[in-house]
Amino acid sequence: MRTTIYDVAKKAGVSIATVSKVFNKKGNISTETIQHVLQVAKELNYKPSFVASALTGKSTNTIGLLIPDIANSFFSEMARSIEDRGHELGYTVVICNTDNLPEKEAQYLEWLQRKSVDGIILGTGATSINVMKTLQKDRIPTALVSREIPGFNVNMVLCDDFQGAFEATEHLLKLGHTNIGFITAAFDNLCEQTRLEGYKAALKKHKVPFKEANIFSGNMSIEQTKQNVKEQLSEISKMTAFFAVNDLVAIGLIQGLKEQGFSLPNDMSIVGFDNTMLAVINDPSLTTIAQPIQKMGQLITDLLIDEINGVQAKKEKIVMKPELIIRKSAIKYKPDLKWAEN
Repeated sequence: MRTTIYDVAKKAGVSIATVSKVFNKKGNISTETIQHVLQVAKELNYKPSFVASALTGKSTNTIGLLIPDIANSFFSEMARSIEDRGHELGYTVVICNTDNLPEKEAQYLEWLQRKSVDGIILGTGATSINVMKTLQKDRIPTALVSREIPGFNVNMVLCDDFQGAFEATEHLLKLGHTNIGFITAAFDNLCEQTRLEGYKAALKKHKVPFKEANIFSGNMSIEQTKQNVKEQLSEISKMTAFFAVNDLVAIGLIQGLKEQGFSLPNDMSIVGFDNTMLAVINDPSLTTIAQPIQKMGQLITDLLIDEINGVQAKKEKIVMKPELIIRKSAIKYKPDLKWAEN
């Protein structure tokens, strides 16, 4: 038979209210009493019912985190940072992969609401205006990380995508490259659109004409990027360098080019965006734009929990500075490249 709160109170010699306050971390209770109640609960293998807490309108100390794909190192590192910070503050983080599919995101959001999570962090590109309207209508504390949806007053933490893309492209330009490709997943979110604008701005500053033909999209994974390299090799090989919208795409590009006989970085220079663990272990190590992933995860968790607890006066938008990390995947342009067409 399942142990109840009544069993814990009886054995501990305290009231049910005291046990409830201990587990909800509320009320003025001595450290000695807290330790005693927790010890008794451990002996009886008592676990508080979050369902019951939800039904009575109490906090469940849970946060929902929606991300596109935890297999992407950027999101796995972000999720770990959020989970670590949530744990420090007494919250459990439930991670949901949406694959950037609106229908899957909607299903997870409905499930999280049924579980009465205290708040939700959205890091998925599938989030629509209608989703945000629904969350605000239902008064569910919501925050955005590495994503921005204009027109909504919510907490958000993101990196300066425009500046990061500008610095990445300018680095290649300063190395002497002028035929620089931009390779991305899909332009279905503001993040990728803003990075494209940063790429264009750097070209304009250095008086290099923007070419629509230098944009390569539809690269959603390493394997897909490798396949696209094979299918589009005649166009891709006209470039002498690439700015990739993220490290995952950059590594897919590097692997795809290697499979087609390219020697990197001698035959092609590549710069990524994110500075995940993959950037360091890749061969060649990846020059990339670093996002302060761990700090971003900590900040967005703090902001959401402050909102949940009603201690936040107004919503905040925090834009973190990117940093160019120079490694070995981008070198000076060599005019004798046999496939270079500038």
